[in-house]
Amino acid sequence: MSSELYADGIGEITITGTIVRIDLMSLSATDRDANNNPKPVFRQRIIMPVDAFANAVDLMQKALGGLVEAGAVRRIGDMSAAAAA
Repeated sequence: MSSELYADGIGEITITGTIVRIDLMSLSATDRDANNNPKPVFRQRIIMPVDAFANAVDLMQKALGGLVEAGAVRRIGDMSAAAAA
């Protein structure tokens, strides 16, 4: 059985030579900032070669396109254009 990891987002992406490191973060259940918002906490790192990263970005862009087409999410640029109209 494979393990799964939930992440609230990507904290940082670092490229060193031909290696890409993607730091996943989650919002802390206990640590808060000055505004009482949950602090982001490092959870795990994904490390891959740059060509695999480029393929992953392409795959994510296709997935995002499907979500936008289905109306599940809106692009920020689309929201700005709608507000200006």
